[in-house]
Amino acid sequence: MPGESMTMTTKMTMRRSIFSTLLVAQGLVLSSLALSFSAFVNAQTAFLSAFLVVMGSMYSYRALIKRSAAQGVSMHHDDVIEKIEDPHGLYDDDEETAGEDVSLKEVVAEERARLKASKATLKHTVKAAPASFSLWRLLPYAVLVLGFIALKNNQLLDLRFYLPALGVGIIAGYRTGAGIFLAGSKA
Repeated sequence: MPGESMTMTTKMTMRRSIFSTLLVAQGLVLSSLALSFSAFVNAQTAFLSAFLVVMGSMYSYRALIKRSAAQGVSMHHDDVIEKIEDPHGLYDDDEETAGEDVSLKEVVAEERARLKASKATLKHTVKAAPASFSLWRLLPYAVLVLGFIALKNNQLLDLRFYLPALGVGIIAGYRTGAGIFLAGSKA
């Protein structure tokens, strides 16, 4: 019983946090109505678009991680910083000595084998594609682009209201997504 009440309290706190985040964000968007209808339309479109993009990305990434964990696939990749700093492996600690006489054909063959092994294979690309081409990621981006185009075509686009509302949508989406997806993964 005590464990259940703790879980119930945690769920209520999470819901309250999500609700308060959305309430504050919508309050900011609605406050733009005091300025003009155009400001409100810009803010609401940008907020909703950014919110949906962040939520869709978090949902699809969580689904990818769950699917990979269920299949036992490791999400670990080579050290990204090392690849950026030394993309050609010039500073690798190989057992090469400068004094040895090595034929050019051997060097070329070894380099081709090394490059072939380091390339992303079609198999890895196909496994990573569902996260990039998930419907939950593509639809919010379509809303973002179409909303922007609709505002522009109707001469309503005002970046003074659109850009800050994008930021509010990103923050609200992240806080809401963290409350839903991170709390849901711990339970």
